[in-house]
Amino acid sequence: MSVSVPLTASYDVADLRQKEFPVSAKVAYLNHAGTSPLPRRSHEAMSRLSEGLMLDPTETFPALMEKMHELQESLRTLINAPSAEDIALVQSTSLAINLAAGSLPWERGQNLIFYASEFPSNAYPWMHFAQQHGVEVRLVGAGTPGLTLDMVERAADSKTRLVAASAVQFFSGHRTDLQAIGDFCHQRGILFSVDAIQSVAHSPIDVQKMHIDICASGGQKSLMGPMGLGFLYVRRELCEHMSPVFVSDNSTVDWMHWLKYDLTPLPGAGRFGTGTFNAIGVAGLLESVKLLQGLGIPAIDTYTTALISDAKKKLEADGYEVVTPADHGPIVTFRAAPDDAGTTQIINALQKQHVHVVKHWDAPKTAHIRASVHCYNTVEDIDRLIEALREVKKS
Repeated sequence: MSVSVPLTASYDVADLRQKEFPVSAKVAYLNHAGTSPLPRRSHEAMSRLSEGLMLDPTETFPALMEKMHELQESLRTLINAPSAEDIALVQSTSLAINLAAGSLPWERGQNLIFYASEFPSNAYPWMHFAQQHGVEVRLVGAGTPGLTLDMVERAADSKTRLVAASAVQFFSGHRTDLQAIGDFCHQRGILFSVDAIQSVAHSPIDVQKMHIDICASGGQKSLMGPMGLGFLYVRRELCEHMSPVFVSDNSTVDWMHWLKYDLTPLPGAGRFGTGTFNAIGVAGLLESVKLLQGLGIPAIDTYTTALISDAKKKLEADGYEVVTPADHGPIVTFRAAPDDAGTTQIINALQKQHVHVVKHWDAPKTAHIRASVHCYNTVEDIDRLIEALREVKKS
């Protein structure tokens, strides 16, 4: 059911745009579900650390390690994990889910469930390891905007080992009811894994309350961080039953005794470490997370949901076929042309008018346009999209 929400934020959007997002002075940037622009403070933090590594890596290293621990703690608070040790810093969502899927103790004859139009990062790893271990993959919800509790209830049985979900669907923008599905899985002893890359800094995620066993996210979308750095959360009790598919120099106990050769994994998610991490990215992602937490995740959620509701209403009024449902996150997707070439032409025309969106195909490969917002976007950005589309129609 559509809910009326305010089109003004509880924080100062104009000040945020001026101080942190110079991109907003040039374009209506509406591709945050692809790659978000870095906040100015994140860029500056990365530049300072890069300079330190140039001038003297030895003196810079202690500060780097401190930032790494601070980032783990910030991410812990972001998703309400019990401990910072439950957070592993990893390269991407794809790597995080591969590490988790490959390390689980699967049994032949089990099954796992996920939405039929998942992003490959949250599909391929499960499919790959399911095939290796004789586990059935059950795809549900084909032709719908996203995963629902009803779909899970109808597909699950006594052999269901895991349900994988995206908190917000990359294509339709559908917002998954994580609490309802998490409660269902918890009551039946089913593991619950969440790809949070489109929502972790847009809407509150509480891994304890929502009974999320595995949570993964890259840093470059909702978190507004640099590419090549994200995180993996795994519930501590589950970790103890997982055998890491990948072992690195820093994922074992007493790891700084390099020649000890002890394969005993670190407690918690540390066992999923993948070696040398993106040091410069740590500084940038930390500042992005601190900025977003300072604004308040619930405040960002309320505001960006309102912007997309406004965009959805205006697009529908202009006759566009909008696939985004009423219960959505910070994404709106619509069909603007009868074919792929026409859609590409529209996107190129919008870009010339300094409105940045992206093309995405649905499962049958019908081209759509996706627009996605973040904390600093405005109603004016949405109106620039609408007006630019009207200009394209006239031409």
